[in-house]
Amino acid sequence: MAKGSTRSAWWRTALLCATGLAALLLSVAVAVTIGPADISVPDVWAAVAGHLGGGDAHLTPLRDGIVWNLRMPRTLLAGVCGAGLAVCGAVLQSLLRNPLADPFVLGVSSGASTGAVAVVVLGIGGGVVTVSGGAFLGALCAFALVLLLSQALGATTDRVVLSGVAAMQLFSALTSFVILTAADAETTRGILFWLLGSLSGASWTDVGVCAAVLVVALAVCLGHARTLDAFAFGQDAAASLGVRVGRVRLVLLCTTALLTAVLVSAAGAIGFVGLTLPHAARLLVGARHTRLLPVTALTGAILLIWVDTLARTVLDPQEVPVGVVTSLIGVPAFVAVLYRTRSTGRTR
Repeated sequence: MAKGSTRSAWWRTALLCATGLAALLLSVAVAVTIGPADISVPDVWAAVAGHLGGGDAHLTPLRDGIVWNLRMPRTLLAGVCGAGLAVCGAVLQSLLRNPLADPFVLGVSSGASTGAVAVVVLGIGGGVVTVSGGAFLGALCAFALVLLLSQALGATTDRVVLSGVAAMQLFSALTSFVILTAADAETTRGILFWLLGSLSGASWTDVGVCAAVLVVALAVCLGHARTLDAFAFGQDAAASLGVRVGRVRLVLLCTTALLTAVLVSAAGAIGFVGLTLPHAARLLVGARHTRLLPVTALTGAILLIWVDTLARTVLDPQEVPVGVVTSLIGVPAFVAVLYRTRSTGRTR
């Protein structure tokens, strides 16, 4: 690529990131105001400033609690989950050279569901392990199974995907079996709502943990950005360029699986974000991962903030699971990706 073209691409990416960051901050501020209680954007900024030591919020305790304890952590968790799932999707699509790969291709979501159900329905953990803790442990077990299967079958990208599909089916079957045989009607309803994705129980602890893991995972992925670019030409080509294919694949698979496990344990299974957002970001900035990953994270955060806002308000006072809304949006995009893959005849 010519030097002028490279410089132009970097300026375009910087402009997109700056615009995306401004849109993200505005989205957070506006999304917090939407709901039954009459909250304004200045109220949001006042509440945030008051809790961060920037002055007196001048809000009633009720309005301050709505902003700071209810809507703000939920909105921020939506942004973190959207960014994390989108980044995982971008990395997996490049690593596995499959445009239809997303964070749940490793079976992590199904394992998390089984872990959560085991805690709620079977009482595993004796009350010490929370639903989120059970979901996290289940996700790690599922990923460990995928690693064992893929290593036994040859550790190629195809084997990783097939092992993920097998693990996903296994843990989905276990979840269904436990629900059908041991759960009552009320428990089943609550579990199904969580399985479809829900941010209603968001807390500042969830935000802090998920954000910290996201920052670390994003740093690891950006540190391997050039390696991910090399994977676009195939494993053999990457190896000829000096890439330690097996080690890099293991590091990135573990990173994306850990991030997905943490996000799923906090918010449930939210599909299609990791599938569709990376493709949209590639249309904006191309396939270079130093530019793709930050833009993907920003677009994923903004999208899920507004999806969650829609989910909690469209049928107020009833709440729609976030995963239902992302699926309604993601299915048409999924079909478009399939058609594009068919038309071009490429795997990526």
